[in-house]
Amino acid sequence: MYAMTLARERRLTWLLALVQFTLIMDFMVMMPLGPQIMSAFQISPSKFAAAVSAYSWCSGLSALLAATYIDRFDRRKLLLAAYLLFALSNVLCACATSYPLLLASRAFAGVTGGVLGASVMAIVADVVPVARRGTATGIIMTGFSMAAIAGVPAGVLLGAYFHWSAPFWLLAALTVTIALATSRIVPPLAEHRATRAPSLAQTLPALVDLLTSARHLRAFALTFLIMLAHMLVIPFISPMLVANHSIRPDQVSWLYMAGGAATLFTSRAIGRLADRIGHRLVFRLFGVLALGPVLVVTHLPNVPFWIMIPGFAVFMIISSGRIVPMQAILSTVPEARHRGSFLSANGAVQSLGTGCGAWLGGLMLSTDSAGHIVGYGLNGWVSVVLASLALVWVGSVRSAGAQDMKEEASASQGAAPELAGEA
Repeated sequence: MYAMTLARERRLTWLLALVQFTLIMDFMVMMPLGPQIMSAFQISPSKFAAAVSAYSWCSGLSALLAATYIDRFDRRKLLLAAYLLFALSNVLCACATSYPLLLASRAFAGVTGGVLGASVMAIVADVVPVARRGTATGIIMTGFSMAAIAGVPAGVLLGAYFHWSAPFWLLAALTVTIALATSRIVPPLAEHRATRAPSLAQTLPALVDLLTSARHLRAFALTFLIMLAHMLVIPFISPMLVANHSIRPDQVSWLYMAGGAATLFTSRAIGRLADRIGHRLVFRLFGVLALGPVLVVTHLPNVPFWIMIPGFAVFMIISSGRIVPMQAILSTVPEARHRGSFLSANGAVQSLGTGCGAWLGGLMLSTDSAGHIVGYGLNGWVSVVLASLALVWVGSVRSAGAQDMKEEASASQGAAPELAGEA
C-alpha cells in the first residue's frame, strides 16, 4: 500500500473517474451517431453494428489478456502510455475516410480501452485502503453517469451541427488534457514490482482455471445473456428514430440526457432495495418489467417527441435496473482471493456479450427503398426471449459457500500464482 494523504488520494480518484468518463463516452457516443455515420460511409445497419462490436470485442479480449502482464509495469507509465494511445485512436477515428479505416480505428480504441480499464482498477487496489475502496470505486463509476448526462449529449450535438467526427476530436483533446494532469498527479507506482511477477507459463494455468470453473462459467453465462439481449436493441434506437420517425439527430441528445439523469438517481435506490429484499428477487422483478418496454421500443408507433423523452427515461431506468442486482449477485460468486480477477474476467465477458449483441442485431436489420430500417421488431422478440432465459438461469448461479472458502484456505499454500488484481 502506498503512503498518500487523503486529499491527494481523492484527487487521484477523481482523476481516474475522468479517465473512466472518456472511456465510457468513447463507446457510448457511437450509438446515437449511427445515422450520421451510416450516411457518411453509405453503410448498412449491420456494418454500423460491426463498428460498434469491434470496440467491445477488442476491449474485452484486451482486458482479459491484461491480467497476464499488467503487474510487470509501473502503473503510472502503463496508464499514461495506454491513455495517449487511446487519444491517438480517437484521432484516427475522426480522420477515417473509409469504412475499413473506421473499423480498424474502433478496434484499436477497444484494445487501448481494455488496458486502461484494467489499469484504473489496479491503481485503486494499490493506492486506496480497503476501508475507503468502496467509496473510491463509487466515485470512479460516476464516469458512466457523467458520460450519459453530459458527454454523450454534447457529442451528439457536435455531430449534428458540425460533423460526425467532431465528438472524437473532442475526446482526443480531453484525453490529452487529462493525460497531462495524470502526469502531474499520479505518482510512480512500481512497488508491486519488488516481488517478481509470475511468468506467462505460470499465469496462464491460473487464468484457465478461473475461466473454466463451473461456478464461474454459470455466472459468465448470465452476464453474456443479459448483455446480448441488451445490445440487440440499444445501438439501433437512434438510427431507428431518425430513419423511421423523422427525429432530428440533435433531438436524440435529449433522450440520452433524460435517460442518464434518471439512472443517476435511481441506480442507488435500486441497489438499496436489492440489499433489503434480495438481489435475485429484484433482478427478476426488473427483468420482467423490462420485457414490455423492449417490445414497445422495437415496435414504436408514431408518438410525439415530448412523450418519447420520459418514455426513454423509464426504459433506461428499468433496463439498467437489472444490472445493479446482477452485479451484486456476481460479486458473491468467486472466493475472496479470486474476486479481483473474476470481476476483471467478467468485465471482459460483458464486453464480448456487448459486441456480439450489437453485431447480431445489425445482421437482423435491413433498409428498405424509402430508407426505413426494417426488422427491428424481430430484434425485440429475440431480446425478450434471451432476457427471459436469463431470469431462469440466474437460479443456477451459486455463491461461494462456507465449504468452498475452507477448501480455498487449505489449498492456499499450494495455489497457482495469482492473476493481476487478485491481491
